[in-house]
Amino acid sequence: MIELNLEKKLHGVQEDMYLRLNTHIKNGEFVAIAGKSGAGKTSLLRILAGLEEAQGSIVVDGTQWLGQGKSLPTQQRQIGYVFQDYALFENMSVEQNLLFVNADKALAHDLLEMTELSALKDRLPSHLSGGQKQRVALCRALMNGPKLLLMDEPLSALDMQMRLKLQGDILNLHREFGTTTLMVSHDPAEMYRLSDRVMVLESGEMVQDGTAREVLLQMQGSQKFSLQGELIDLIKADIIYVAVVAIDQQIVEVVLDAKEAQSFQIGQKVQVNTKAFAPTLSS
Repeated sequence: MIELNLEKKLHGVQEDMYLRLNTHIKNGEFVAIAGKSGAGKTSLLRILAGLEEAQGSIVVDGTQWLGQGKSLPTQQRQIGYVFQDYALFENMSVEQNLLFVNADKALAHDLLEMTELSALKDRLPSHLSGGQKQRVALCRALMNGPKLLLMDEPLSALDMQMRLKLQGDILNLHREFGTTTLMVSHDPAEMYRLSDRVMVLESGEMVQDGTAREVLLQMQGSQKFSLQGELIDLIKADIIYVAVVAIDQQIVEVVLDAKEAQSFQIGQKVQVNTKAFAPTLSS
């Protein structure tokens, strides 16, 4: 269990504000942190990592990381941190990047196998693609068996196909290691696929907290529109199906009959059309 009761003054573009958060996170939970730029998302991760100071307390499984006038050093916090820009050691091979954190060759081998990087273990980062670099960064973050894995928009610079591949890798590793995970993201499809819980920050305050479906689902059935989106889930509900579609920064649901559902596949680009509360889906 991670117990957070934090306050920190942040310097915004227009005015200063306070990051205030009082909540708890269950062990093994995957939490997506959403919100507009400047809402305090990255600051929250950096406070948890011990890279920024804050007032209040952080207690992890009974151990005080922050509070009572003390702050546990970053290297003692049992965290893994995956940055958007990879932050790999360019003069070290893939395997050496992992072993720098922990000399456990068996664990490094297992992680590289799980992420299909074994054949690249002797390559330098300069000879890897963006997706391969991010997989190395993810493996390296797990090498010390962290209690808490922090990811700051780890997939935002990648193309859609690679993002889908890495989302699968992240979810598999999260389940395999049971690590409590916090990920900053702006992608509703990504949050829907990966997270157990979504916390939305606005000007430093948590304004929404719930499951991905509860937080991200925004219906607009009373408006006439035709928008392109991505089909991210098909849910069978009795004799009907519910298609879950990501459109820009929104998630919408469309009811389909069994015959209609058979003509769609998850990951497919679709068109959502509606007239007066009756949305339909087309390829």
